[in-house]
Amino acid sequence: MILVSYIDAAQQYFDDLVDKATDDELFAGGYLRGHFDLAVGYAQVEELNLSIDELNNQVESSLVKAYRNGELNEEDKELVVRLWDEVKALAV
Repeated sequence: MILVSYIDAAQQYFDDLVDKATDDELFAGGYLRGHFDLAVGYAQVEELNLSIDELNNQVESSLVKAYRNGELNEEDKELVVRLWDEVKALAV
């Protein structure tokens, strides 16, 4: 899969959450989407030619930093991790 297709699939995943997710999942999905969109936007502005793995690594670095700063409680963190695993699986 090419990066642009992965980004499109991830954006569709986040959009689809609106119709089927619980309130907690919507919060986690929105939180995760923010980190994902930030990494994508940074890559576009800097004109970086990232692989899917490199993009995912940037998102994960951002999430780890946020976790260390105490931005999420443990339950929300677990939900974000689960949703992130689902997003990463779209690259297959």
